[in-house]
Amino acid sequence: MRPRVSVQDSAFRNGIFSLRIDPVRSEDAGLYEAQVAHNMEVHSCQVELGVITVTVSPPSPVVENEPFLLSCNSSHRARLVETRWFHNKQLVPTSRTFCSLHGALCILHPAMSDAGSWSCELRYSDNEIVSATYNLQILGFDGPTNPVVYAAAGSAAD
Repeated sequence: MRPRVSVQDSAFRNGIFSLRIDPVRSEDAGLYEAQVAHNMEVHSCQVELGVITVTVSPPSPVVENEPFLLSCNSSHRARLVETRWFHNKQLVPTSRTFCSLHGALCILHPAMSDAGSWSCELRYSDNEIVSATYNLQILGFDGPTNPVVYAAAGSAAD
């Protein structure tokens, strides 16, 4: 896993040891065990790393007015009960613009206003709730609603 992994050893003397993974990948999910030997004793602990991913299809960049799909997947083993989507922390209702498709979110006519923070929240049968956020960028025209620009003859126009 190198060079994505480092051992945080600054607090070893206080009995604190940790592993840092940056960036986390889907395949990193699983059980991790740490062992530390000190004064002829071996101390160990186990931590399970769960991974949640948000993907866009077709892949970014998203183009204004071209439909796309946001999907959310997690390594959690329990049965998925509910998926909720949020745009800039506001719950996204199903409508003509936003449709739910097996937990994924389909955006049929994306606009520049759809750019920003999208979060999925997954609730499982064991009452575990996990979430992840994706920063969506949309390519499009973000100018005046009437795209007519007047310029004086002989001057520059932008």
